[in-house]
Amino acid sequence: MEILRVEHLSKTYGAGEARVDALQDVSFTLQKGEFTAVVGESGSGKSTLLNCIGGLDTPMSGKVWLDGQDLFSMKENQRTVFRRQNIGFVFQSFHLVAELNVEQNIIFPLLLDHQNPDPRQVEEILEVLGLADRRHHLPGQLSGGQQQRVAIGRALIMRPMLVLADEPTGNLDSGNSQDVMDLLMKASRYYQQTILMIAHNEHLTTGVDRVLRVRDGRLTDLGGVRA
Repeated sequence: MEILRVEHLSKTYGAGEARVDALQDVSFTLQKGEFTAVVGESGSGKSTLLNCIGGLDTPMSGKVWLDGQDLFSMKENQRTVFRRQNIGFVFQSFHLVAELNVEQNIIFPLLLDHQNPDPRQVEEILEVLGLADRRHHLPGQLSGGQQQRVAIGRALIMRPMLVLADEPTGNLDSGNSQDVMDLLMKASRYYQQTILMIAHNEHLTTGVDRVLRVRDGRLTDLGGVRA
């Protein structure tokens, strides 16, 4: 089942000698449950791609469909609500609310959407992420790896159609990086969660379903087979 379709996406910054073609005619699709990594050098256009797919940035041309919905045909307020309900984000810099504990940070998107958290669902995510014994801890009482687990839980709690992870291991050491990758892999398999992830280290892409490379704003599908 196709979840994401990107067609002829282009994005340019600046003009004249300062012009940068961040994305050039990028097209690809993702199927439900697919875990795809995007690799490329710094400045190649990876983050611009994720930001356009997530509706955080607007392309110069091209289309993004999520579950058949044209993201950029929506008005800004419609897109904001659609994004909150259907796209989960995991950033390099965890972006947790310092005054909220682990459980409160995870359920925060539900509260923003005026939904009542399902205690069984919250408990399941805490168990899957190994955070059950840290549920009442504040972010400042957690390691970097634990904070990123909380961010992953926050992205998963809405059961989004798509999770976008922008270098989620970029601020972690090698041990915690592998732990976070293992958790994302587990979420992909356990929840059949569709994930598109920027990877700063190609060694971390082992076991993903597919690898895409962005170079000078152009995308190449390197393929891959689920391990």
